[in-house]
Amino acid sequence: MSGNPTHPLGSAPRISDFNRSVVEEFRANGGKVGGPFEGGNLLLLTTTGAKTGRWQTSPLGYVRDGDRLLVVASAGGSPRHPAWYHNVIANPLVRVEVGTEIFEAVAVPARDAERDRLFAHVVEREPGYGDYQAGTRRRIPVVVLDRVPADAGGREVNNLADKLMEIHDWLRDQLARTRAEADGYFAARQVAGGPPPVGLGMQIRQHCLAFCQSLHFHHTSEDGHMLPGLERQYPDLAPVIGRLRAEHVTVDRIRRELEELLADVDTADPVRFRAELDRMTAELTAHLAYEEESLIPLLAGVPFPPGGPAA
Repeated sequence: MSGNPTHPLGSAPRISDFNRSVVEEFRANGGKVGGPFEGGNLLLLTTTGAKTGRWQTSPLGYVRDGDRLLVVASAGGSPRHPAWYHNVIANPLVRVEVGTEIFEAVAVPARDAERDRLFAHVVEREPGYGDYQAGTRRRIPVVVLDRVPADAGGREVNNLADKLMEIHDWLRDQLARTRAEADGYFAARQVAGGPPPVGLGMQIRQHCLAFCQSLHFHHTSEDGHMLPGLERQYPDLAPVIGRLRAEHVTVDRIRRELEELLADVDTADPVRFRAELDRMTAELTAHLAYEEESLIPLLAGVPFPPGGPAA
């Protein structure tokens, strides 16, 4: 899978019995399915459960808006949002399968006038969604799937040191993007007489939460697998590993505080929000540098993937 090397979605997501046959047919036939979906635009969206934390895959119709993919939380006109929509609000980082292509994306619900524009665009191409909206009092959401760019550095991965650096590069890049987007958003919000671009607050929220989601998964994986393995193999590393674990706790606390601020980014205090980002940036930058200095020489001799070439 291309894109984010810290993606918390695994290779065996949960699939409901209702969707299982559609998903299996989709994957067996390069994204083509028959029956009621034949000839339509269909993708598979894998999300992380808002309550369960389990991976869930849903087959969904989609409409293109330029280079972007749009999915509609219609639930067949049900009075309630579908489960996948609640999932992307809580955990915006998703996996998308279109045809034979698999990539990662950040799910961003459109808001206000932008939602109305996109919904009209969807109905123009797929009129059935208009019927769904007419049959419910719920304002059916339109979700934009913002594709996560492929690995920025194009780093070749031959060993575990390379893999760790790939992940660290991605985290640094995403943190820089989050800071730049937040600065632009708050600057626009503070312009006298001029509101920020429609929907940008939700975009900032979703992208920032996706970064937090990836960071939490990365540290949880290290604490559960890599660090215990190094501890057993290199007892002299105990002080280093102890410091790394303590720093994970600190960074995770800042992450939770940042997520609380994101609960309503439209009214978030710019000074406090930036202060939290600055604090996380300083803590994370120092942590990544110390981890690289301490572990890269050891990990360079460990093939990745297992059984692959070693440095």
